Amino acid sequence: MTSSLLSQPFRVAALYRFCRLDAFAALKPELAAFCCARGIKGTLILAHEGINGTVAGKGEAIAELVAHLEATPELAGLEVKYSDTAEMPFHRMKVRLKREIVTMGVDGIDPVRSAGTYVAPADWNALISDPETIVVDTRNDYEVSLGTFRGAVDPRTKSFREFPAWVEAHRQELEGRKVAMFCTGGIRCEKATAYVRSLGIEEVFHLKGGILKYLEEVPQAQTLWDGECFVFDERVSVSHGLEEGEAELCRACRRPLTPADRRAPQYAAGIACAYCHDMRSEADRVRYAERQRQVELAGKRGTGPHIGG
Repeated sequence: MTSSLLSQPFRVAALYRFCRLDAFAALKPELAAFCCARGIKGTLILAHEGINGTVAGKGEAIAELVAHLEATPELAGLEVKYSDTAEMPFHRMKVRLKREIVTMGVDGIDPVRSAGTYVAPADWNALISDPETIVVDTRNDYEVSLGTFRGAVDPRTKSFREFPAWVEAHRQELEGRKVAMFCTGGIRCEKATAYVRSLGIEEVFHLKGGILKYLEEVPQAQTLWDGECFVFDERVSVSHGLEEGEAELCRACRRPLTPADRRAPQYAAGIACAYCHDMRSEADRVRYAERQRQVELAGKRGTGPHIGG
């Protein structure tokens, strides 16, 4: 085993597939048992429209899980992006049943049949540098705050459910343009581009593999990406080469914080940040302070993370 693998003992797999998955509920107990037996942690979401999730474990265990999923005929052809980390980035394993694997709340959207045109990371810079292209970040505002592509439009959404309303409000600006959309791993854009195309806008593109694949494949010297990319695990963010970033979570509001955010006078580790300080009561702060004290004690004892442990 190489020294790099020894220093990065956990493999993270962000995966999804849109497909017709009629028996999705029956997969829940079997997948939960399969993952727990191999020390895999994270979240898998199952719905009629397919599977979505991010999980982590030893490299061999993750390879076994992906092979197991691929052996299910409907799930063959998974979109999977891998990265490695020195510490387990999840506290537990969850398999959830939902109405949608990524919630937009619009009926009748079929990404399998009507998603936009994929653009490989190597070709993305040329597309978004074209003055005829409008570039749209489909992620939520707290994700965009850490980083985005140069010149991209930020819809300032709090959740993906708000995205269709933003498109409707800006429909005239999108019509007649090339519309290039991107998200973290590609899944939101499958639905976002399908929705935009359902409105009659045809030249719609999305970054294949999402920001994660771009940061993995495009050299930093050629990048049009500024900042870090928020990820939904304890790493919080990654940068080029999928190296762990500098962001940390506010444990009170779950917002990612840059080093500059953590220097704000309202910031107190585990208790509050500038974004949520004025929304918390004194009772909240006392409660969060006790939780943070327990986290620090657990760290000193070497008993692992207190939160979600």
